Amino acid sequence: MDDARFRVEMHEQQGSWRVEIIDEGGSVRSQRSCRDHLEARTYASTVRQHLSWLSTERFREYYRL
Repeated sequence: MDDARFRVEMHEQQGSWRVEIIDEGGSVRSQRSCRDHLEARTYASTVRQHLSWLSTERFREYYRL
């Protein structure tokens, strides 16, 4: 199993929110647009929980990375 780690970031621009999954090299591997801050925060929290609970392999499968 590979030991690559990811981080999750939320970004807001002109009232539009998105959540990004970023690999250890700084590349955005996935992004999701959200309708508001609450949705972005909820999704980011879910992804962070998955990062701590799932193996890297399973995380990659789940998020298609």
